[in-house]
Amino acid sequence: MFIVLLRFAENRAAAGEHLAGHRQWIEQGLRDQVFLLAGGIQPGLGGAVLVHNLSLSQVRRRVAADPFVIHRVVDAEILEIAPGMADPRLEFLLPAPAGS
Repeated sequence: MFIVLLRFAENRAAAGEHLAGHRQWIEQGLRDQVFLLAGGIQPGLGGAVLVHNLSLSQVRRRVAADPFVIHRVVDAEILEIAPGMADPRLEFLLPAPAGS
């Protein structure tokens, strides 16, 4: 599981120009069922995406395809999380027990 932080960068002023493509990128990740959640980092610092069921190399490729990343509207930081415990509603995020 990964948290992708998309912090505004040097070309932040071009966000409006690339917003439609960025939204399509997020919507595609949701349709592909690899993005679980996307939203803003407050107060207005950028955004974040919770990613599931991809390898690190797959996440890197997907992030590199975000128009905001391509046009340096944001800088992306990928944080990998190894889930160990979860609220029962989120147990689907935990790795399968050994031997299953």
